[in-house]
Amino acid sequence: MNKFLQLKKSNCKNCYKCIRNCPVKSIKFADGQANIIPDECILCGRCFVNCPQDAKQIRDDVPRVKEMIASGKKVIASVAPSFIAEFPLMDFAAMKGALLKLGFADAQETAIGATIVKTEYEKMIASGKHDVIISSCCHSVNALIQKYYPSVLPYLADVLSPMLAHCRVIKEENPGACAVFIGPCISKKEEAELYGECDVALTYEELEAWMNEAGVVPAGDSTEPDEGKRGRFFPIKGGIIKSMHTENTGFTYLAVDGVQNCIAAIKEIESGALKNCFIEMNACEGACINGPAISHHHKPLLSGEVKVVAFAGDDEFRVAMPIDTFKNIPYIGTHEKIPGEAAIKEILAKMGKTSPEQELNCGSCGYPTCREKAIAVYQGKADLSMCLPFLKEKAETFSGYVINNTPNAIFVLDENLCVQQINKAGCALFNLKTPSDILGSPIVRLLNPADYLGVMTSGVPIKEKKHYLAEYKKYVAETIVYDHEYHIVFSIMRDITSEEERQSERSELCNKTVAITNEVIEKQMRVVQEIASLLGETTAETKIALTQLKDALQK
Repeated sequence: MNKFLQLKKSNCKNCYKCIRNCPVKSIKFADGQANIIPDECILCGRCFVNCPQDAKQIRDDVPRVKEMIASGKKVIASVAPSFIAEFPLMDFAAMKGALLKLGFADAQETAIGATIVKTEYEKMIASGKHDVIISSCCHSVNALIQKYYPSVLPYLADVLSPMLAHCRVIKEENPGACAVFIGPCISKKEEAELYGECDVALTYEELEAWMNEAGVVPAGDSTEPDEGKRGRFFPIKGGIIKSMHTENTGFTYLAVDGVQNCIAAIKEIESGALKNCFIEMNACEGACINGPAISHHHKPLLSGEVKVVAFAGDDEFRVAMPIDTFKNIPYIGTHEKIPGEAAIKEILAKMGKTSPEQELNCGSCGYPTCREKAIAVYQGKADLSMCLPFLKEKAETFSGYVINNTPNAIFVLDENLCVQQINKAGCALFNLKTPSDILGSPIVRLLNPADYLGVMTSGVPIKEKKHYLAEYKKYVAETIVYDHEYHIVFSIMRDITSEEERQSERSELCNKTVAITNEVIEKQMRVVQEIASLLGETTAETKIALTQLKDALQK
């Protein structure tokens, strides 16, 4: 399981929305549950944001920070510039005050690190050694390239991210201190663990929960004069470029946001189509102010951008550059097995797709094409039952088989009592050649509609009502049910003609037996009376016994 982004097992409802929104399809379904595949995940958080069941949760690292503070260590917060879009604040002073109340020794802006990073980017461009440069601030973009597009790794700027650069500065200026990053990103938790400059990375969600628990409210108007700084532009789309000095460099500056757009740009870079370009890439659409752990997913996005622009400006943070800003970004790769064409076709056939026309590519399973779904099945990330058209066809085939092979007559009426469906047994019962002979026609053509109207009116079903269909010379036991939700009347008729005929034969035989018995009794009574008159005995007991025999036969 991914240790940064985890699953609430009881909440997953198999809607496949996380797969649909995962740009690299790093989710496996097993035992009716979604599981993130750590080796393939880029921690963009799209599954977390888009899960309608709230089945994903971010690892809570607040207890670790509380332990650091409780131990007496000097803990300094590095707060991402997107905080201005998340909290009802106008400056950093109010945020710093709230963090100090939580126990932090100090709080600074990560935009200080952004200033260091953008300066390094400017140096790379000025050196003339690079044809194409991709910004390396977004850890999810870095992971995307490291795992899926290693051919463009040479274009990825080997520079620390603003978080890492600022945390390095904090530790150089405060030996022995702990640095805690606070921002809108899940992937920063992994970056912090991989590179070690940052001790803990918290999300805004974690911070807000902590503040609520402690009763700390970060609010207030501007309390100090503050010239806007360029580094504060970083969290908006094009913000890195906006913070840089781009005049007369001979470079073209492009901003790309959203993983799918980043992938398209990467493929264009792979083709060699771009020259002398600096490309700012953000995994989140709208950049960091639309990060997965920012609460304004329920608020207007543009309002946050307006606040960032107002908070930033043309001034620069005065910072001493760290001794070394180099960041190693190695190839990672994935361990996916790619099936051959024969294996793909075999899986497609199992899904009922034996020709290209049957490959609907509807995306209901979460994969954009049926072939990609088949590959995922081969890799053990998906199963056949995730195909909605396949399941629908299978269900219809199965239900059709059951309905058409049952010996009972079944028909379905709409609320106008017109026949919508009838099975083979129904056609045989009513002497119809094909269902089309009656479909769409009123049931009155075949039967008296009184019972169906009665069930619709009362809502009370009729069960096993026996009646004789004189026109068809059939006895039936009928069950009628009205479905309010689907607005249909459902009838099942069991042909009981043979049972009724056998019952009639038994009754007739019994009646004949009673008649013969009655005749025998009368004859025997006369004989008995004659004998009794000679013997002087009563016939009462004999008559009672014979009468009981006759009654028993009549029953």
